[in-house]
Amino acid sequence: MTFLQPAVPGRNPLPAPSANGSQEHSATARIPDAYRRISSHLAITPPVSVVIPAMNEAENLPYVFKTLPAWIHEVVLVDGNSTDRTVEVARELWPEVKVVRQRGRGKGDALIAGFAACTGEIIVMVDADGSADGAEIVSYVSALVSGADFAKGSRFANGGGTDDMTPVRKLGNRVLCAVVNAKFGARYTDLCYGYNAFWRHCLDRIDLDCTGFEVETLMNIRVVKAGLRVQEIPSHEYLRIHGASNLRAVRDGLRVLRVILRERSGRTRARGVRRPSVTPLGGAS
Repeated sequence: MTFLQPAVPGRNPLPAPSANGSQEHSATARIPDAYRRISSHLAITPPVSVVIPAMNEAENLPYVFKTLPAWIHEVVLVDGNSTDRTVEVARELWPEVKVVRQRGRGKGDALIAGFAACTGEIIVMVDADGSADGAEIVSYVSALVSGADFAKGSRFANGGGTDDMTPVRKLGNRVLCAVVNAKFGARYTDLCYGYNAFWRHCLDRIDLDCTGFEVETLMNIRVVKAGLRVQEIPSHEYLRIHGASNLRAVRDGLRVLRVILRERSGRTRARGVRRPSVTPLGGAS
């Protein structure tokens, strides 16, 4: 595995908002198969798919979609059987959104379903709670186009930050990160962060077989084991805007530790256990 130097975040590539505060997302603005200009410092990019796992996030989605660049190829919303207007709001905000119904449970399960539905060459993972700034996507894509296989967001790299971590979670993340670095020869500054991007072909090298919040740790470990080129991207995590997180520090910290120990011992579940066939629920396909 090769670690590249952290990328320097680029300028905000978002178009000017319209009179009602929304951005223009016309069909002509995103040509699925074309390489196109996306910013002043990154001339072209292949099609980019953004995967957003969501359950009862109707109040937060306006903040998430508002920051997504207009040049991305597609948005894949994985709905975890929401009981609010999550799906309806997503379609109102981005009419071409591809909605996938999650059949299992957990964040890992949702991401696996979302990845299977993507058609872009680059896949970006974004949380639905409003904590991530979609304007940072240009930095992730820039790193991938420049030679990285996996662009990993970091709240603790120079230029990153977080408004949403308790001292206990910071300590736990630091300890678990140190364990992964020592056991797998990585040089991560952040371990449990859900804002990442990668070339789609990387999925063939890091088969995913977990269902919960430990999915990010599993991905981080397996890209190291696969010898993929990793570049950390400084990222700022904002406070969740509405609602409460399903993350539980102790419970999910133990799940992360079990993943680390399992991967270190070489015990893995059957490879390729889940490559679900996904049927979009309306919207663009």
